[in-house]
Amino acid sequence: MNRPVIAPSILAADFANLQSEIEMLNKSEADWIHVDVMDGVFVPNISFGLPVVAAIHRHAAKPLDVHLMIQQPERYLEEFKKAGAASISIHYEACDHLHRNIQHIKDLGCKAGVAINPHTHVSYLEDVIEELDFVCLMSVNPGYGGQKFIKNTYKKIEQLKELITDAGTSTLIEIDGGVSTANAKKLIKAGADVLVAGSFVFSSPSPPDTISELKHVI
Repeated sequence: MNRPVIAPSILAADFANLQSEIEMLNKSEADWIHVDVMDGVFVPNISFGLPVVAAIHRHAAKPLDVHLMIQQPERYLEEFKKAGAASISIHYEACDHLHRNIQHIKDLGCKAGVAINPHTHVSYLEDVIEELDFVCLMSVNPGYGGQKFIKNTYKKIEQLKELITDAGTSTLIEIDGGVSTANAKKLIKAGADVLVAGSFVFSSPSPPDTISELKHVI
């Protein structure tokens, strides 16, 4: 069993000291930096936009995993690539032309991902799974950090793993929401490859130690 990719969510960081938070992640065992962009329309919260992503990128030594929780993400894909995104995930529920958007992300040279909300069945990704570098399974309802993990996620991981195996692809499974050392091992055992953790990391006494614990939980 491989060690998971750990992607701390910067949404839970101290934005008054953002540079030092990024520098802490640079020195940690984090693999990616997860960047949640919220528009106040697709989700009820508003986080930050292109200037903040560009500012994070200036200091980051780890790839930026940009999660667009926005309506009509196709309007901004090129701009987020320019701002420093290494990977971009868009929501299945927010796209009228999902396949076109996936191709656009890949044409920009970014890893392409699709995120699905807790109520969306993984079978809806059957026609695009071969095109995806990763799928982001929301294990909480998107919009706010610090929410309680939805246990049905374990079943969805297994269903998605079966879909990926049947398609013969190497698509990664990313879990976003309520991830902690209490459930990380079970998530990985079910088939997860990437763990996104926000408040669990940044609210801990030692974020670098917490990241290390998640990395070595197996």
